Amino acid sequence: MAEIAAAVRERQDRRLHTVVEARRMVALGRPSALAAAGDSLDKLQAVPLSEDEPPHPLRDLVNAGHALDQARGALEVIVGDRYRAGSDGWLVLDGSLSVSPRWAEDPRMVAISKSHSILPFDGADLEQYLRLPCAHRSSVYAPATRSLAPVRAWGLRLWPWEGKDLLHGLVRVEVAPANESTERANEISRWILAERAPVSAPDRRWDRLLYGIHSVEQYLKATR
Repeated sequence: MAEIAAAVRERQDRRLHTVVEARRMVALGRPSALAAAGDSLDKLQAVPLSEDEPPHPLRDLVNAGHALDQARGALEVIVGDRYRAGSDGWLVLDGSLSVSPRWAEDPRMVAISKSHSILPFDGADLEQYLRLPCAHRSSVYAPATRSLAPVRAWGLRLWPWEGKDLLHGLVRVEVAPANESTERANEISRWILAERAPVSAPDRRWDRLLYGIHSVEQYLKATR
């Protein structure tokens, strides 16, 4: 059993206020186990795990983690859509626009990804990408892994990497194709740099955090 949550906080008079929020209690398990639990799960959202392989405590734990991430992502889409239904304000997401075809086409949404499991270039281009100086961005590119919900992306260095590692302070920015121009990418990058979380933020990911995203995380933890 676990709790998932998502929220949108909007800046009003220089202060962030929570305008949309949702929480769910979920129960994760193989379908047979969920069925055996019966009525005891009435108030929980059941998240079934695959039964394609024999039970294994470690593998099932990993699968449960993936399923929980997917459930949380689905809740974030619901919350984001609720906000968009009532506002055309800019919305900054922690993750990827491609989780929703609507988001991938929204010209007033920006996604910030802290993960670099897939790198966009190779050879000399990759070397240049990984050695971006602070406050510099890469060229705009179309991620090959976003073919079902096409977006445009670029790398942006939030903090200096020298003396640390090549991924320190490096985020991937995703926008709708309507925002792929050089002028728009530069403008959005300046906004993002202005929203960097303080160096003193007590989080091991501080070098890739934005103030608004950090505020949502802190709010959800404080109110659970």
